[in-house]
Amino acid sequence: MNNTLKENPLVSIIIRTKNEEKWISLCLNALSKQSYKNFEIIIVDNYSKDKTIQKIKKYNVKTVFIKNFLPGKAINQGIKKSRGKIIVCLSAHCIPVNNSWLKNLIKHLSDNKVAGVYGRQEPLSYSSDFDKRDLITVFGLDKKVQIKDPFFHNANSAFLRSTWKKFPFNEKVTNIEDRVWGYQVIKKKLQIIYEPEASVYHYHGIHHSLDKNRAENVVKILEEFNSKTKSKKSLINSKGLKVAVIIPSIGSRKFKNKSLLDFTIKSAKESKLVSEIFIAADNTNAKNKYKRDRKISIIQRPKSLSEDYISVIDVLKFSVDYLEKKDKYFDCIVCLLENYPYRPKGLIDKMIQSLIKNGFETIIAGKPEKRTVWLKEKSNKMNLLFNGFIPSNLKENYLIMSLFGLCSVTYAKNIREKDLFSEKLGIYEIKNPINSIEYKQNILK
Repeated sequence: MNNTLKENPLVSIIIRTKNEEKWISLCLNALSKQSYKNFEIIIVDNYSKDKTIQKIKKYNVKTVFIKNFLPGKAINQGIKKSRGKIIVCLSAHCIPVNNSWLKNLIKHLSDNKVAGVYGRQEPLSYSSDFDKRDLITVFGLDKKVQIKDPFFHNANSAFLRSTWKKFPFNEKVTNIEDRVWGYQVIKKKLQIIYEPEASVYHYHGIHHSLDKNRAENVVKILEEFNSKTKSKKSLINSKGLKVAVIIPSIGSRKFKNKSLLDFTIKSAKESKLVSEIFIAADNTNAKNKYKRDRKISIIQRPKSLSEDYISVIDVLKFSVDYLEKKDKYFDCIVCLLENYPYRPKGLIDKMIQSLIKNGFETIIAGKPEKRTVWLKEKSNKMNLLFNGFIPSNLKENYLIMSLFGLCSVTYAKNIREKDLFSEKLGIYEIKNPINSIEYKQNILK
């Protein structure tokens, strides 16, 4: 037996990244909670163009950059910059399930017959059926000692530095460098262990298939017959997110002798998940009124961003750019416009939780519309969009009217790229018509 683990050795965790701003904080936060504390983190970044690097600056990590990315080369480069006796490879979008992940992953390396260990990968409820099928099928619940099977997976793996020195990763292959390595060590009569107790959540699958119907059926059967393989409903507790509310404001509108902005700020302050509140104002009124409120910050935007032709997305992008220049990075951005005085209590938190639970990129409030709707063109031609005269008991479809300003939640990256609605859009239906009442004045559309 090898006595390495009895010495509580240093573990070097190698994380390869490229444009992982959505996941990297979740990954690093989960590592900080591990019961095994003696580790260092090496980030090998392929020149990310998003805010990955800015986010990792908040953590105690070493960063290495690689231009011409190949998977084996990136791992080797990270290991060369590390100091640990044990090497762990973890994908940036893999999140350890619990604080025993690292301890469980490395415990078998005390046996000198073992070349490497890889852990379980669990899908999320909003992973595609293809990915669910792959992950549930490949990563089962029983520990395995592989004597002939070379399967190995570097999204969640561990091995000794001394083993790596004998078997460095192939730097020429474009994919499956882990399985190439597996063939090498198995050929030398070493063992590979699969440890299901060292589990991570992994949004992506490991295979590709175009047979969607078959994938759905396989996933359904797997989840029905084994509750432990059922996909987790959410990745994290929503309270772990850093959330900002941005309120684009004109600043002097009143409703029932009260500032509309006050109604909106009250809703924002009621949220248990919001970290900070920002008013994107084009005048000094808001600044003077709320300057003593420690929970509110003012973003002074140019008056040109209050013209009639300006979209609220332009104001949000200006605000996010402004904050990030000041080194303030947020996971989610909530947009509230001040012209909705009857915003329902708890709406913000419910929509944030729905965004996370369902894997949406953006979620907006929407009003169901079952009445007849026409589209009036510039030529005055009327096109029927929806026939609301169909009896209610026969209606299967209906329209949703956007209430973007009532509440919308998205990721900072989507605002930065002005791409909120391209895919995975969620709608939070507002059933009470009072909540959707909009105070009609010239406030940003």
